[in-house]
Order: sequence, then structure tokens, then C-alpha cells
Amino acid sequence: MMKKFTLNLKICLWVLSCLIFMAFKVQSFIDEELVYLQKRLAELYDHTAENQEVTRYELNVTNSGFCRYKRFFSNGKVEYFSFNLVKFKALDYAGTDTTGRLFFLTKGEDVIVQTYNDKKDGDVDSMASFMVIPTKKIEPKDLSELSERLVKMNGQLQVQK
Repeated sequence: MMKKFTLNLKICLWVLSCLIFMAFKVQSFIDEELVYLQKRLAELYDHTAENQEVTRYELNVTNSGFCRYKRFFSNGKVEYFSFNLVKFKALDYAGTDTTGRLFFLTKGEDVIVQTYNDKKDGDVDSMASFMVIPTKKIEPKDLSELSERLVKMNGQLQVQK
């Protein structure tokens, strides 16, 4: 009886150890992918394609899995776009290999769109089904790799929830 209990205890401890190890491995994978995504988007972003009235921008991928894009205009207007990568559906691209626009499509109207200090329309909160950023020097293989990584990371984030 005691041997059977000891064997069951050993099996339970081994399974628990494996589960803990896998949890850390998944989190490590997600952290690495978020860093890659932040770096890659910063490299691909084309600030020269923005309207001349855009004085600065912020493009961030957070460790909590949000992709955020904020544009600041010279007249004080601010546009903010944000979506959780769990809601990511697909990438689309319009342009050439030198300049274009990268579309992050979501499963539904999952992109938060906020406008502040707009003299014409005031402050507006709405939802959209995609977020667009201007890009430069992007190759088809870059798009494929970015899309594959986003889909894979999305799957891992789904499992983690």
C-alpha cells in the first residue's frame, strides 16, 4: 500500500514539474515574440509617409499583449489605436516593396480608436476591425514571417488565457 502511494506521489510530482516547466517555456516564447514584434514594427514603420501635420508617434507592443499606435498632430489632435493580440486575425498589405500600409485585421471590431483634442469633431471613442501603419522597405518574406509569428503568438496567448 505504501509503495503504491509513493509511486503515485512521484508520478504526481513529475507531472506537476512538467506543467510548471511548460508554463515558463510558453511565457518565455511569448516574451521573445513580443520583443521581436516591437523591434520589427519599429524597423518597418515609415514616419515619412505620415501626414506633415504628425509631429510624433508612438508604436508599442506591450508585455500584456497589446499593440498600440498613437499619432500626435501639430494642432494638438491625438489619435490612438489599440488592440489585444489575442484578437488578431490576419495581416494585409497595400503598397510596394519600398512603401505601403500594413493592416492588422482583428476578429471583430476589436481595435479601440480614440481621438482627442479634435477641433472639428471633439473627443471621439469608437471601435474598428483593423489598425493601419505606414511601412517602408518591406519584402514579401517579411510579411510572411510577421504574419506567421503573429498567428503562432496568438495561438499561445489563447492557450495561456
